[in-house]
Amino acid sequence: MTSTSTTSNTILIKNGRVIDPSQGIDRVTNVLIQDGKVAGLDVNEESAKQAAADGNLTVVDASNKIVSPGLIDLHAELREPGFEEDETIESGTAAAIQGGYTSIGCVANTDPPIDTQASVEYVRQKAVRANNCNVFVIACVSKNRDGEQLAEIGTLVEAGAVAFSDASHPIQNSNLLRRALEYCLMFDKVILSNPEDVSLNCDGVMHEGLTSMVLGLAGMTSKGEDVMTSRDLRLAEATGGRLHLMNISSAGSVELIRRARTLGLEVTAEVCPANFILTDVTLRTFDSNYKVNPPLRSQDHVDACIAGLIDGTLDVIASCHRPRATEKKMQELDLAPFGMSALETTLSLVVEHLVNPGHLTWTQVIEKMTINPARILGIQKGSLKVGADADVTIIDPQAEWTLEAAGMESRSANTPFIGHQMRGRAVQVIVGGEFKLGEPQTSSEGASCHS
Repeated sequence: MTSTSTTSNTILIKNGRVIDPSQGIDRVTNVLIQDGKVAGLDVNEESAKQAAADGNLTVVDASNKIVSPGLIDLHAELREPGFEEDETIESGTAAAIQGGYTSIGCVANTDPPIDTQASVEYVRQKAVRANNCNVFVIACVSKNRDGEQLAEIGTLVEAGAVAFSDASHPIQNSNLLRRALEYCLMFDKVILSNPEDVSLNCDGVMHEGLTSMVLGLAGMTSKGEDVMTSRDLRLAEATGGRLHLMNISSAGSVELIRRARTLGLEVTAEVCPANFILTDVTLRTFDSNYKVNPPLRSQDHVDACIAGLIDGTLDVIASCHRPRATEKKMQELDLAPFGMSALETTLSLVVEHLVNPGHLTWTQVIEKMTINPARILGIQKGSLKVGADADVTIIDPQAEWTLEAAGMESRSANTPFIGHQMRGRAVQVIVGGEFKLGEPQTSSEGASCHS
């Protein structure tokens, strides 16, 4: 399936199961799109034809499919500038469309990092030229991501940054994080913090446990995550700053966040599919595509992450897309970089491992992949309210397909799910009223119909 870009002035999506958690909607109905905006719900085809001033009405039959606000990824690496061998803004946004995402948050894991006004503008302009999905820039907390000096937050906000994070670099300097939380309050921006005490995980390759001991590989203790999660929560409480915790993978961190939320602390947190699906046992294969950070942990941690999703402790399902070129991943396990390509697989993995087993309902999943990340980033997305941008993802929950490296839009195929039989996928994606995936077939009557 390849991405397309087709414009239609008026679109009627009919007979789909419309799920919009921002409005509490879950019912079979129709969605009318006009001039790039949501024009109405419950609109019949005759009324839609009358609304199409020039008579150009595209009708999409979404029977047996789910019609959702466009999926939003809170945390993806696009790697440009500096690491174009891994990913480019064009290839990364094409991969996002393939995975059903209409908007993504781009973190600053680039060279040079996104810590200047010019670098923010560069990413935004390249994204506009790519003309795939919406890209929202998450700029650096510290200059050069070195954790020593606060970045020019105000200037970066003026340039269009929606949030701040040092991406995969944990903020070890507590005073820097405290000042960043306080300073970002002035702009109502969120800090995305990667909770990891690097000193506890020095030279680690995988989760510290029985498997790492058997394999003779350096371990990464879950306590390194727990310690920094606790610190970050304390600083958020002390400053009143907006904090989002990235890459949660440990049972201890899930419980710390749960307690903090119970006490009224307004903090949010995410988990990626790798950490609620896979365990450290997979590293027995010595396949570097299983080498990620935070590492794949033991089953008790996986179970805790699923429990956190179920009870709402973990607000967001993020892709944590970290593409790495094949030649980098082909090194020995201790030399290969951390990372997994995930934009094109996240939705299907969520269907297989959360929806189908009954852990989460479709409404809960869509909430964690649309309106929740939109609210955290402070962007006007994630809803099908009348007047909202017409960003829509149409999902076939029964679609069966096999992930093939040759068919991926991402420049890197560093995922262990190559060859895996997938269930559920996005079949049509509309961004701002334009079809980016699943081009409609125009009929002879001048309207078009796609099913």
